[in-house]
Amino acid sequence: MSIKNVEILEQLKTLTMLETTELVKRIEETFNVDASTPKLIVPVLPGKDDFITDEPLEQTEFTVFLQEVPADKKIAILKAVREILSLDLKGAKDFVDSAPQVVKYAINLQDAEEIKQKLEAAGAKVSIY
Repeated sequence: MSIKNVEILEQLKTLTMLETTELVKRIEETFNVDASTPKLIVPVLPGKDDFITDEPLEQTEFTVFLQEVPADKKIAILKAVREILSLDLKGAKDFVDSAPQVVKYAINLQDAEEIKQKLEAAGAKVSIY
């Protein structure tokens, strides 16, 4: 920083708040600048009407949800869960015991239907969202 700038800075430190405010106003007027806080620039996004079409949106990702495990079907469901999720016996038991639970999420419809069929064949109550 130059000596001149240091001297100006030292002089500014001695000004009162009122004097500083007046100085800022004069600088803004003289140099045609704005010393206020910068404004946030928000990009223009398409409006919600730009996304409205006559065609309904098609769901492409699904979640398989294990809702209920009947006590008399627990072993068969446990085997199915082990196969589907590649879990060991303890992991599958813990999973089944913690139902209701998400089995898999963000999968395609065909895979979701296959998982649902396996679990329902074992006796579980399953839903797809």
